[in-house]
Amino acid sequence: MTLPGPFGTPSRLTAAVLAVVAVLVVALLGAGLAQTGTGELRIPADGTTTLLRLLVLTGLAVHAGELAGNRLARAGPRPRAWSAPAALLAAAASAGLLLLFAAVSGLGPAVAYGLREGRLLLVTANAFVLAALCAASRRPALAVVPLALAVVAEAMRAHPETYQPLVGASLTVVHLTAASLWAGTLLYVLRTMRLRGGGRDVLVRYARMAAWVYAALAVTGTLSTLRRLPPDAVLSTAYGRILLVKLVLFGGASLLALAARGRMLSGGNAQAPARVEVSVLAAIVVVSALLTVVPDPHGIVP
Repeated sequence: MTLPGPFGTPSRLTAAVLAVVAVLVVALLGAGLAQTGTGELRIPADGTTTLLRLLVLTGLAVHAGELAGNRLARAGPRPRAWSAPAALLAAAASAGLLLLFAAVSGLGPAVAYGLREGRLLLVTANAFVLAALCAASRRPALAVVPLALAVVAEAMRAHPETYQPLVGASLTVVHLTAASLWAGTLLYVLRTMRLRGGGRDVLVRYARMAAWVYAALAVTGTLSTLRRLPPDAVLSTAYGRILLVKLVLFGGASLLALAARGRMLSGGNAQAPARVEVSVLAAIVVVSALLTVVPDPHGIVP
């Protein structure tokens, strides 16, 4: 029996449900588990914060990937647009983070809006609302501007430290943009290929773009790790432990990307490894959300 809708078969529906449950468990419990035995102070509402940040990162990746994927798809049928709902989801999650920040801090909304964290979250929420409006307009490509604003605001929020904050924020802008393009564009390309029953040319164009995106990710990720994570804090801090998990997943995604590229160059079917790759990239997004919640090891380890 085939189910109606995007899942197709009961096995796919079951897999989707299990995936959602796994994401919720990791998002809600991951930070606490990573901090076990580290002596670090628990971040208030870390599970809820992780889940909301995950929604922000997901909305950004889906919208940015659709913008890039539309250019790669060129002529031919295109899948249903997800950009407007994704941007609205990210906007709602950003607003939720702002309300959570006010609640955890014990501050009124007016006071929370006036603080640096509150202002940046408000900018992010408004930027995603503008992106959604652009996506629903006749010129959806205009959403690039508010999405870029959201990325800059998130990068500034993630680097409130006094040691070279502009360097850290700049690295995060490039890293977050590249990560969103890698995962989001691959998702859109696979949806396009499924709709067209082929579309190898779209995957070829994506592979060319992905090479540059991968290089940007590797360079900025390495530099960010070197400046933020002391070598003796890799196993003794939650940040270091989660980063190790992210590096393992990144290595797996890299191997899958190489496998897909090899099959594509040899004329084989590259969709199978590409589908697994996008699943691994989704796991990386979850782990990245956890990294934004745990304490900064630079301020813990002397």
